[in-house]
Amino acid sequence: MPAHARFAPLMAELHDRGVWPKELEVYASQVPPPGYTLDDEVSGLLAFLDRRGVDRVHLYGHSAGGSIALAFTAEHGDRVLSLALDEPATDFSPEDQELVATLWSGSLDQLPAPQRMQVFARSLVRPEVDLPPPPSGPPPPEMANRPAGLAAFEKAIAGRRVDEAALAAFRAPVHFSYGSLSNPRWEAMAERTASRFRDVEVERYEGLHHLNTSHVAEPRRVAVALMKLWTYAERG
Repeated sequence: MPAHARFAPLMAELHDRGVWPKELEVYASQVPPPGYTLDDEVSGLLAFLDRRGVDRVHLYGHSAGGSIALAFTAEHGDRVLSLALDEPATDFSPEDQELVATLWSGSLDQLPAPQRMQVFARSLVRPEVDLPPPPSGPPPPEMANRPAGLAAFEKAIAGRRVDEAALAAFRAPVHFSYGSLSNPRWEAMAERTASRFRDVEVERYEGLHHLNTSHVAEPRRVAVALMKLWTYAERG
């Protein structure tokens, strides 16, 4: 979903905190930008902040946005007051990159759009999770570019690495959340995150998963966790 719609419940809980949803650069036009890479997302986020005159920011990202927030922190950690990751698409570790290659085998863009989204959705949850059938009829106009963007993003993160030394030196607090019904990848990421950064809190949401995630199903709980994180970071 577009960022303004996906994060609407959470933004309503954080209405007085001056939060901004940031749409991914891969969805900025009807087709992914030519030669699209994750650098486009990092530079797009940097420009987004600069246009608003924001020197330092609390970053919160889910899925692709989580990976972008992590990559941004590796390159511009001095601009980040705190980092909150909700099931990032990848944590760029060799272990997860191997799993990503196994899950999709670089073939998402070779599948018809409806099948592409079904394969992708199934890969996000545990086998016992029943997913609803795809909605009938054509997708809303704002969703039309999602299948192509998804395939482009999958290629962009394949084999991508981040500066581990920069992440190890990052001193601001980090919050990592995941759902108990999500693919076990994210439980493994939570463990790696706890050893990767200096100051980490991990939160598990029972009964939730990547497609019914915490900021949608429990926005107030997420808002409380974020405000606690932000207050702690600002005092530090």
